[in-house]
Amino acid sequence: MPRAPAPQTSTNAASSNMALGPLAGFRIVEFSGIGPGPFACMMLADMGAEVITLDRLGARKNQKSAAGRGRKVVEIDLKNKAALSEVLDLLEHADALIEGFRPGVMERLGLGPDALLARNPRLVYGRMTGWGQDGPLAQAAGHDINYISVTGALAAIGPAEKPVLPLNLVGDFGGGALYLVVGVLAALLEVGKSGKGQVVDAAMCDGAASLMSMFFDLTAAGRWTEGRESNFLDGGAHFYGVYQCACGSFISIGSIEPQFYALLRQLAGLSDDAFDAQMDREAWPSLKQKLTDVFKTKTRDEWCRIMEGTDVCFAPVLTLAEAPLHPHMASRKTFVNRHGVTQPAPAPRFSRTPSTIREPVEAEIANLIHEWRKDSPSQ
Repeated sequence: MPRAPAPQTSTNAASSNMALGPLAGFRIVEFSGIGPGPFACMMLADMGAEVITLDRLGARKNQKSAAGRGRKVVEIDLKNKAALSEVLDLLEHADALIEGFRPGVMERLGLGPDALLARNPRLVYGRMTGWGQDGPLAQAAGHDINYISVTGALAAIGPAEKPVLPLNLVGDFGGGALYLVVGVLAALLEVGKSGKGQVVDAAMCDGAASLMSMFFDLTAAGRWTEGRESNFLDGGAHFYGVYQCACGSFISIGSIEPQFYALLRQLAGLSDDAFDAQMDREAWPSLKQKLTDVFKTKTRDEWCRIMEGTDVCFAPVLTLAEAPLHPHMASRKTFVNRHGVTQPAPAPRFSRTPSTIREPVEAEIANLIHEWRKDSPSQ
């Protein structure tokens, strides 16, 4: 695989206009957590929102990490009445709140939706949990693996022998953080029409189930069967999968459409008439073995020189260390170097109000309240 220069160093935009993302002017208070909540706030901060993270005293979390970037951080004891009063004052001037505690925790602190919406009727109250705010499992502990287990997602991923964990991308970040961001943004838009805030109940199990919509559609249409490695998108088909090369590294192909499959056959030298049966499920196992043998005849770099950039639908399978060096990733500056650490750049991209990485700062809550009162219109 060709190499490219290391990721560019992240810098703030030169002009104030360029530094303002599409969410500039929105103020969000984050109650510190782990995983999907911070990731959602990272995205909102990258897009220009002013995000204040309230953390416990002495936490000293690494706010220079990717998920912690772009925040003003305040360490506070929420069990202290004076501190709690300051938080209530702060939230009177916020557009949104994001928290990831178990149901009932915020209410016991006096910071539940009813109390806060009474003081700030326009507040969007984002709640990030695994099981949701209600239901038999609402109070149970869980992790990504559990949330995707009950949706049908985990059972569908992996080899025939057993399911394989897709990292924590499907539950925590895909079904959790991204749905929280979408929900908060939709609620903020609606406030502009109604003048009223509301609660956004973002449950990872709900989001993961939603991500499975296509596969429920395929099942209803009779085009998806139970059992891993028996369908065209789960590793069952020879033309959509991962193959090892002579060097031990891997490549991926996704030659679904007939014209892409024809090009795969041409560039890989698949002249055997058996490959004519592209959509014959009975033929897939033997064709997969034939293709396995073919891809092991060359190294990953050799296959890249033959197929990369063509309509085969091909890509090398890169490690975390290799990904930022890929020419396409480097050209788009998909990764940046920040504080000596490589991390993904903000996404998505905006043509007029670009996202940017803001450096975290520590702040005193009293100063924040003063600034927000000064800047906020009377409510």
